[in-house]
Amino acid sequence: MTATDRPEPAPEALAELARAKGVDTWYRAADGTVRPVPRGTLTRVLAALGVDASTPERARTALEAHRREQAARPLPPYVIAREGRPAPLDPAPDTPLVVDLEDGGSRDIPAGRPLPADLPLGYHTLRAATPDGWASAPLIVAPARIPAPERRGWGFAAQLYAVLSDDSWGMGDLGDLKTLVQWSGRTLGADFALINPLHAMLPAAHADHSPYWPSSRLFPDPVHLRVDALPEYPALTGADRATVRELADRADQLRCRVLDGTALIDRDAVWELKRAALQLLHRIPPTPERLCSYRDFTAREGSTLTDFATARAFADAHGPDWRAWPAGLRHPASPAVAEERQRLAGEVEFHRWLAWLVDDRLADVQAAAEDAGMAIGVVHDLAVGVHPGGAEAWALQDCLATGVAAGAPPDAFSAQGQNWQIPPWRPDALARTGYAPYAALVRRVFRHAGAVRLDHVMGLFRLWWIPEGSAISEGTYVRYDREAMLGVLALEALRAGVSVIGEDLGTVESGVRDELAARGVLGTSVLWLTRETAPFGAEDPGGAIVPAHRWRRQCLATLTTHDLPSTASWLSGDHVEPRHRHGLLPGTLTEERKAADEWRGAWLDEVSRAGCATGDDLPAQLTDLHSYLARTPALLLAAWLPDLVGDLRSPNLPGTSDEHPNWQLPVADATGRPVTLARLSTAPLARAVAAALTGGPR
Repeated sequence: MTATDRPEPAPEALAELARAKGVDTWYRAADGTVRPVPRGTLTRVLAALGVDASTPERARTALEAHRREQAARPLPPYVIAREGRPAPLDPAPDTPLVVDLEDGGSRDIPAGRPLPADLPLGYHTLRAATPDGWASAPLIVAPARIPAPERRGWGFAAQLYAVLSDDSWGMGDLGDLKTLVQWSGRTLGADFALINPLHAMLPAAHADHSPYWPSSRLFPDPVHLRVDALPEYPALTGADRATVRELADRADQLRCRVLDGTALIDRDAVWELKRAALQLLHRIPPTPERLCSYRDFTAREGSTLTDFATARAFADAHGPDWRAWPAGLRHPASPAVAEERQRLAGEVEFHRWLAWLVDDRLADVQAAAEDAGMAIGVVHDLAVGVHPGGAEAWALQDCLATGVAAGAPPDAFSAQGQNWQIPPWRPDALARTGYAPYAALVRRVFRHAGAVRLDHVMGLFRLWWIPEGSAISEGTYVRYDREAMLGVLALEALRAGVSVIGEDLGTVESGVRDELAARGVLGTSVLWLTRETAPFGAEDPGGAIVPAHRWRRQCLATLTTHDLPSTASWLSGDHVEPRHRHGLLPGTLTEERKAADEWRGAWLDEVSRAGCATGDDLPAQLTDLHSYLARTPALLLAAWLPDLVGDLRSPNLPGTSDEHPNWQLPVADATGRPVTLARLSTAPLARAVAAALTGGPR
């Protein structure tokens, strides 16, 4: 965009209205220039927030209505306070207040007195006396910091579906995850295993294979269950047992085709077989202990579980995208939904039971990790959003924006920007609900985790909203209440006893990393991307190497991620050609290869200067790079599991769809031959990398 074709600044009333609603009227581009947001973008984003600003007159009317509403409100929509600090509320001199505490008690606050700083942590209710009765608002008192790991630790990062064993039904599952944590914890002394999101998915034929575009983040996907590891499995008899054995034989064929390289991982085919087996297991009468556990689970999850199970049952009956269901079923509060739920009561109950099974098995895996000596255990991953046609978007549609999608503006690593096709949270709806939907989400993901990684953690502060049909560059940032988002996160993390890792790669607004660190959120540092930053906060593609001693302590440090080339590919240079072929690199192939060679050479020189170089072959360089990570002060260190066998492929090539088998590749060796978890566990590099990360002999 040139100076002559940049949009004119918005009219003052529209700009003031946008700012009042948390919508930015300008942004700083990746090159450091300040760019005004197009007027049409502002009106369409405000429309997604329920505000009509389509003409100057309507914008002024909406602004005046907003001012009147603010002035007439006896209490704000919610109050968020930090532990040990006075709550940010300035009550009227003649207004007495009452705090109804979460535990059932109450605190009276005399008129004119501020809220005390010693309120207990939790979700409370603030009440204010008015001439018309009592007004109320949620009051959230959050801890100052999220608990950090007690000591330095390391672990493997992996895409669970890609880690197959001889017992897998065509893709990695929770049985394989249990084996991974037991092996790496007991044999190598690993402290954690970081895995991809296990969220409930739409059929891949309808959406895609990405675990970062799920149907719902509220409950995991039962495709991850290991059928023969379920407590109900031994009770199978007769024809049902024979049927499940036949299904297992068909699953063996799926697995064998994946492992011999003739097929990709097919999540839908795996689920078809597992679902048939689980339907037979569902008919087995539960033991008293299992029945009690199930009832406790359904009572705890309440209407959220019912809505999720209802959406899954409706998807089976009416198609996977709720936006195409019969009109009466498109909102969970519709009377037609209650009628259809009753008609499909058996299917709804089946999906409730499946959610309990996965919850039970996740608890079993985390217990196995702790028993194996892991200080942290499983690090679960929370996607930044959901598919707009999935179960979560249906159940929480009143809290999610329509007519827009979240993404990221163009930057140094994505010249076209990114449209993630996810509906973002509405900040006004979060405020109206006292952040209850957000709290419920993180609480569920935290439940059986030792730590949780938040994808695109900058979304707690602001998200790039793109109006439907617009170019990515024609979006704008919408602000969230960072104090509320971080406060709820900290409260739920403290209660669950988990640490939080934020994926803060790419363009990060000034001050955000400092604020995250102050609240105890660990960052993410990736060697391949670690350069000096530009003055305005973006990652600088021309920046110099940051030496080990200057890396952050409060971070997870790693060589690569699921969206980047594998370390073996980076070391060999094999990553350049496919990225260039798919139009993901701006220069010519010769230019891009030269730049990659220079950057790789610079890093290998830095590794040598640090005294970590031991050889020039691939295994030596892989180990040396992990030794270099161990020289950084980073609190957590992660090794990419496929690096143990020299895998040259990336699970995902951002910016592609059918051109690359994203999210369908099993772990493979340097020749492209898929390998099992058993082979991974005996790979010579396993012990070498573990020793490198702990500073021991190789």
